[in-house]
Amino acid sequence: MSKANYALRLQPSLKSAAERLAAAEGTSLNQFINVAVAEKLSALETEAFFRARAARGDREVFLRFLDEAGNEPPRAGDVLEPKNS
Repeated sequence: MSKANYALRLQPSLKSAAERLAAAEGTSLNQFINVAVAEKLSALETEAFFRARAARGDREVFLRFLDEAGNEPPRAGDVLEPKNS
């Protein structure tokens, strides 16, 4: 796997917090930052995926699907118990 170097400038308070959390997780600051970037990318790409999927949705087709789903009562074990207030 090839790696790229990048000089990262962090505010001192962010660097201190990241170092503290990395140490608590038993990892290096570099690995902590790599995981943080990967998590952020994953979140942004997931949001983009669902936005694109929602844009392809067709409300009329969905409502037709619900109309054709039937009126059978829930099967045993599929009933949600009401929450106690």
